[in-house]
Amino acid sequence: MSTAPGPSRVVVVTGGTRGIGLGLARELLVRGCRVVVCGRSEAAVADALSTLGAGDRATGLATDVSDRASVQALWDHAVASFGRVDVWVNNAGVSSANVPIVDSDPADVDAILAVNVAGVVNGSSVAGKGMAAQPGGGWIWNMEGFGSDGRTQAGIGVYGASKRALRYLTESLVKEHKGTDVKIGFLSPGIVVTDLLVGDYDDNPEGFEKAKKIFNILGDKVETVTPYLAEGVLAAKKSGTRVAWLTNGKAARRFMTAGFSKRDLFAEAV
Repeated sequence: MSTAPGPSRVVVVTGGTRGIGLGLARELLVRGCRVVVCGRSEAAVADALSTLGAGDRATGLATDVSDRASVQALWDHAVASFGRVDVWVNNAGVSSANVPIVDSDPADVDAILAVNVAGVVNGSSVAGKGMAAQPGGGWIWNMEGFGSDGRTQAGIGVYGASKRALRYLTESLVKEHKGTDVKIGFLSPGIVVTDLLVGDYDDNPEGFEKAKKIFNILGDKVETVTPYLAEGVLAAKKSGTRVAWLTNGKAARRFMTAGFSKRDLFAEAV
Protein backbone atom coordinates (compact mmCIF):
# COMPACT_ATOMS: atom_id res chain seq x y z
CA MET A 1 0.00 0.00 0.00
CA SER A 2 1.35 3.45 -0.87
CA THR A 3 0.97 6.76 0.88
CA ALA A 4 -1.47 9.43 -0.22
CA PRO A 5 -0.70 11.42 -3.41
CA GLY A 6 1.42 14.56 -3.20
CA PRO A 7 -1.28 17.21 -2.83
CA SER A 8 -2.60 15.68 0.39
CA ARG A 9 0.63 14.49 1.95
CA VAL A 10 1.67 15.60 5.41
CA VAL A 11 5.42 16.16 5.67
CA VAL A 12 7.55 16.77 8.78
CA VAL A 13 10.89 18.50 8.17
CA THR A 14 13.24 18.58 11.15
CA GLY A 15 15.53 21.58 11.14
CA GLY A 16 12.95 23.19 8.90
CA THR A 17 13.34 26.74 10.17
CA ARG A 18 16.40 27.69 8.10
CA GLY A 19 18.60 26.74 5.18
CA ILE A 20 17.85 23.59 3.21
CA GLY A 21 15.07 22.56 5.59
CA LEU A 22 13.17 25.81 5.20
CA GLY A 23 13.67 25.74 1.44
CA LEU A 24 12.42 22.17 1.25
CA ALA A 25 9.38 23.03 3.36
CA ARG A 26 8.59 25.91 1.01
CA GLU A 27 8.83 23.71 -2.09
CA LEU A 28 6.65 21.01 -0.56
CA LEU A 29 3.99 23.59 0.25
CA VAL A 30 4.12 24.84 -3.34
CA ARG A 31 3.39 21.27 -4.41
CA GLY A 32 0.29 21.05 -2.26
CA CYS A 33 1.62 19.33 0.84
CA ARG A 34 0.87 20.23 4.42
CA VAL A 35 4.07 20.80 6.34
CA VAL A 36 5.31 20.62 9.92
CA VAL A 37 8.67 22.19 10.75
CA CYS A 38 10.75 22.14 13.89
CA GLY A 39 13.62 24.23 15.16
CA ARG A 40 15.47 24.78 18.40
CA SER A 41 13.21 27.55 19.70
CA GLU A 42 9.63 28.75 19.48
CA ALA A 43 10.92 32.03 18.06
CA ALA A 44 12.71 30.21 15.23
CA VAL A 45 9.57 28.21 14.46
CA ALA A 46 7.40 31.34 14.50
CA ASP A 47 9.79 33.15 12.14
CA ALA A 48 9.81 30.19 9.75
CA LEU A 49 6.03 29.93 9.69
CA SER A 50 5.80 33.65 9.00
CA THR A 51 8.28 33.29 6.14
CA LEU A 52 6.41 30.33 4.68
CA GLY A 53 3.11 32.22 4.89
CA ALA A 54 1.04 29.08 4.38
CA GLY A 55 -1.64 29.72 6.99
CA ASP A 56 -3.21 26.57 8.38
CA ARG A 57 -1.32 24.37 5.90
CA ALA A 58 1.86 24.71 7.97
CA THR A 59 2.62 24.37 11.64
CA GLY A 60 5.66 23.80 13.81
CA LEU A 61 7.06 23.00 17.22
CA ALA A 62 10.29 23.74 19.06
CA THR A 63 12.05 20.39 19.23
CA ASP A 64 15.29 18.93 20.56
CA VAL A 65 15.95 16.11 18.10
CA SER A 66 18.56 14.62 20.43
CA ASP A 67 15.77 13.89 22.93
CA ARG A 68 13.42 11.02 22.04
CA ALA A 69 10.51 12.43 24.05
CA SER A 70 10.82 15.79 22.31
CA VAL A 71 10.77 14.09 18.91
CA GLN A 72 7.72 12.08 19.94
CA ALA A 73 6.02 15.35 20.88
CA LEU A 74 6.73 16.61 17.35
CA TRP A 75 5.09 13.53 15.84
CA ASP A 76 2.10 13.92 18.15
CA HIS A 77 1.79 17.59 17.20
CA ALA A 78 1.80 16.72 13.50
CA VAL A 79 -0.86 14.04 13.95
CA ALA A 80 -2.99 16.33 16.11
CA SER A 81 -2.73 19.04 13.45
CA PHE A 82 -3.21 17.02 10.26
CA GLY A 83 -4.31 13.51 11.24
CA ARG A 84 -1.22 11.59 10.10
CA VAL A 85 2.36 11.89 8.83
CA ASP A 86 3.12 10.64 5.31
CA VAL A 87 6.71 11.81 5.02
CA TRP A 88 9.34 12.48 7.69
CA VAL A 89 12.58 14.21 6.69
CA ASN A 90 15.49 13.97 9.14
CA ASN A 91 17.15 17.18 8.00
CA ALA A 92 18.28 18.74 11.30
CA GLY A 93 22.05 18.88 11.47
CA VAL A 94 24.98 20.81 12.88
CA SER A 95 28.54 21.23 11.70
CA SER A 96 31.68 22.45 13.40
CA ALA A 97 34.58 24.80 12.91
CA ASN A 98 37.12 23.58 10.37
CA VAL A 99 39.70 22.18 12.80
CA PRO A 100 41.79 19.00 13.15
CA ILE A 101 40.34 16.28 15.35
CA VAL A 102 43.11 16.80 17.91
CA ASP A 103 41.92 20.39 18.38
CA SER A 104 38.21 19.57 18.47
CA ASP A 105 36.06 21.04 21.22
CA PRO A 106 34.39 18.25 23.26
CA ALA A 107 31.19 20.29 23.44
CA ASP A 108 31.14 20.61 19.64
CA VAL A 109 31.73 16.89 19.24
CA ASP A 110 28.87 16.08 21.60
CA ALA A 111 26.55 18.47 19.75
CA ILE A 112 27.38 17.05 16.32
CA LEU A 113 26.84 13.45 17.38
CA ALA A 114 23.71 14.30 19.38
CA VAL A 115 21.98 15.96 16.43
CA ASN A 116 23.49 14.29 13.35
CA VAL A 117 23.46 10.73 14.69
CA ALA A 118 21.19 10.43 17.74
CA GLY A 119 18.74 12.87 16.13
CA VAL A 120 18.42 10.64 13.08
CA VAL A 121 17.98 7.56 15.27
CA ASN A 122 15.28 9.31 17.29
CA GLY A 123 13.43 10.62 14.25
CA SER A 124 13.63 7.28 12.47
CA SER A 125 12.41 5.41 15.54
CA VAL A 126 9.47 7.68 16.29
CA ALA A 127 8.43 8.01 12.65
CA GLY A 128 8.97 4.33 11.95
CA LYS A 129 6.72 3.23 14.79
CA GLY A 130 4.10 5.85 14.01
CA MET A 131 3.98 5.03 10.30
CA ALA A 132 3.83 1.29 10.92
CA ALA A 133 0.72 1.87 13.03
CA GLN A 134 -1.15 4.00 10.49
CA PRO A 135 -2.85 2.94 7.25
CA GLY A 136 -0.55 3.32 4.25
CA GLY A 137 2.70 3.54 6.20
CA GLY A 138 4.94 6.38 5.04
CA TRP A 139 8.41 7.53 4.00
CA ILE A 140 11.44 8.43 6.12
CA TRP A 141 14.16 10.45 4.36
CA ASN A 142 17.63 11.10 5.79
CA MET A 143 19.76 14.04 4.65
CA GLU A 144 23.29 13.08 3.66
CA GLY A 145 26.34 15.32 3.67
CA PHE A 146 30.07 15.29 3.07
CA GLY A 147 31.45 11.99 4.32
CA SER A 148 28.34 9.94 3.61
CA ASP A 149 30.05 8.24 0.67
CA GLY A 150 33.27 7.58 2.60
CA ARG A 151 35.27 10.54 1.32
CA THR A 152 37.47 12.22 3.90
CA GLN A 153 38.83 15.71 4.34
CA ALA A 154 41.11 17.18 6.96
CA GLY A 155 39.38 19.53 9.38
CA ILE A 156 35.86 18.08 9.26
CA GLY A 157 36.53 14.61 10.63
CA VAL A 158 33.80 14.59 13.26
CA TYR A 159 31.13 16.01 10.95
CA GLY A 160 32.13 13.62 8.16
CA ALA A 161 32.03 10.67 10.55
CA SER A 162 28.52 11.64 11.61
CA LYS A 163 27.35 11.69 7.99
CA ARG A 164 29.06 8.37 7.28
CA ALA A 165 27.15 6.97 10.26
CA LEU A 166 23.93 8.44 8.83
CA ARG A 167 24.33 6.43 5.62
CA TYR A 168 24.94 3.24 7.61
CA LEU A 169 21.86 3.92 9.71
CA THR A 170 19.78 4.60 6.60
CA GLU A 171 20.94 1.43 4.86
CA SER A 172 20.07 -0.49 8.03
CA LEU A 173 16.60 1.07 8.07
CA VAL A 174 16.01 -0.07 4.49
CA LYS A 175 16.68 -3.65 5.57
CA GLU A 176 14.75 -3.41 8.82
CA HIS A 177 11.60 -2.12 7.11
CA LYS A 178 11.84 -4.42 4.09
CA GLY A 179 8.45 -5.84 3.17
CA THR A 180 6.54 -3.23 5.20
CA ASP A 181 4.65 -0.07 4.30
CA VAL A 182 7.45 2.06 5.80
CA LYS A 183 9.88 3.12 3.08
CA ILE A 184 13.28 4.73 3.46
CA GLY A 185 15.09 7.24 1.26
CA PHE A 186 18.39 9.10 0.99
CA LEU A 187 18.54 12.83 0.21
CA SER A 188 21.84 14.18 -1.09
CA PRO A 189 21.75 17.95 -1.66
CA GLY A 190 25.39 18.39 -2.63
CA ILE A 191 27.14 21.60 -1.58
CA VAL A 192 24.52 24.18 -0.67
CA VAL A 193 25.57 27.68 0.30
CA THR A 194 23.82 28.41 3.59
CA ASP A 195 24.64 30.43 6.67
CA LEU A 196 25.63 27.13 8.32
CA LEU A 197 28.25 26.43 5.65
CA VAL A 198 29.65 29.95 5.67
CA GLY A 199 29.63 30.07 9.47
CA ASP A 200 32.07 27.17 9.63
CA TYR A 201 34.75 29.59 8.41
CA ASP A 202 34.05 32.45 10.82
CA ASP A 203 37.43 31.97 12.48
CA ASN A 204 39.27 31.12 9.28
CA PRO A 205 38.77 33.85 6.64
CA GLU A 206 41.84 32.71 4.70
CA GLY A 207 40.47 29.19 4.51
CA PHE A 208 37.13 30.53 3.38
CA GLU A 209 38.70 32.41 0.48
CA LYS A 210 40.29 29.17 -0.69
CA ALA A 211 37.10 27.17 -0.18
CA LYS A 212 35.04 29.70 -2.15
CA LYS A 213 36.75 28.57 -5.34
CA ILE A 214 35.36 25.05 -4.93
CA PHE A 215 32.01 26.27 -3.64
CA ASN A 216 31.57 28.43 -6.73
CA ILE A 217 32.23 25.43 -8.96
CA LEU A 218 30.27 22.73 -7.16
CA GLY A 219 27.94 24.68 -4.90
CA ASP A 220 24.39 25.89 -5.39
CA LYS A 221 21.87 28.05 -3.57
CA VAL A 222 19.00 26.68 -1.54
CA GLU A 223 16.39 27.83 -4.06
CA THR A 224 18.19 25.92 -6.83
CA VAL A 225 18.46 22.58 -5.04
CA THR A 226 15.29 22.25 -2.98
CA PRO A 227 12.77 22.07 -5.86
CA TYR A 228 14.64 19.03 -7.17
CA LEU A 229 14.68 17.41 -3.72
CA ALA A 230 10.97 18.05 -3.19
CA GLU A 231 10.10 16.54 -6.56
CA GLY A 232 12.20 13.49 -5.77
CA VAL A 233 10.60 12.97 -2.37
CA LEU A 234 7.09 13.08 -3.80
CA ALA A 235 7.88 10.92 -6.84
CA ALA A 236 9.73 8.08 -5.09
CA LYS A 237 8.18 4.62 -5.20
CA LYS A 238 10.84 2.16 -4.07
CA SER A 239 12.43 1.99 -0.62
CA GLY A 240 16.14 2.72 -0.78
CA THR A 241 15.72 5.48 -3.37
CA ARG A 242 18.47 8.09 -3.39
CA VAL A 243 17.63 11.59 -4.60
CA ALA A 244 20.99 13.18 -5.40
CA TRP A 245 21.42 16.69 -6.78
CA LEU A 246 25.19 16.79 -7.33
CA THR A 247 25.94 13.53 -9.14
CA ASN A 248 29.47 12.53 -10.14
CA GLY A 249 28.65 13.35 -13.75
CA LYS A 250 27.33 16.79 -12.89
CA ALA A 251 30.38 17.52 -10.74
CA ALA A 252 32.71 16.50 -13.57
CA ARG A 253 30.90 18.78 -16.02
CA ARG A 254 31.13 21.66 -13.56
CA PHE A 255 34.91 21.28 -13.37
CA MET A 256 35.22 20.95 -17.14
CA THR A 257 33.35 24.19 -17.74
CA ALA A 258 34.68 26.14 -14.74
CA GLY A 259 37.03 28.17 -16.93
CA PHE A 260 34.20 29.32 -19.17
CA SER A 261 31.35 29.69 -16.71
CA LYS A 262 32.20 32.13 -13.94
CA ARG A 263 29.84 31.59 -11.01
CA ASP A 264 29.77 33.73 -7.86
CA LEU A 265 27.38 32.36 -5.26
CA PHE A 266 28.62 34.91 -2.74
CA ALA A 267 27.86 38.05 -4.71
CA GLU A 268 24.78 38.48 -2.52
CA ALA A 269 24.34 37.83 1.16
CA VAL A 270 23.55 34.23 2.03
